[in-house]
Amino acid sequence: MPMYVYQVVTDDGSEGEVFEIFQSMSDAPLTKHPRTGQPVKRMITAPNLPATYTDAATKTKLSDKNLERMGFTKYQRAGDGQYEKRTGKGPRTISAD
Repeated sequence: MPMYVYQVVTDDGSEGEVFEIFQSMSDAPLTKHPRTGQPVKRMITAPNLPATYTDAATKTKLSDKNLERMGFTKYQRAGDGQYEKRTGKGPRTISAD
C-alpha cells in the first residue's frame, strides 16, 4: 500500500500539520484529519524511487571497471576527431573521420 501525505487546511492560510498515512490506491482521498476532524488536502510529493536510479548507482554502472567486466569497450574524446580507449578490448585509438 502506498503512503500518502496530507496537510491540514487552516482558516488563516498558514501551513497546517503535515502527516502521512497508508491507504489503498482504490481508497478515496481523505477530506478530514482522522483524529481531529479538521479539513485536509492531499499533497503532491516526489516518488520514492529505488536506489538503483541514483546518480551514484549510475556512476558505478558506467565505471571503467564495470564496463570492462561486462565486455564493453569505452572510448573518450582526445581532440581533433580522435578517441582514446579507456577500457576494454579494441584498438588503442579510433578516428571519427
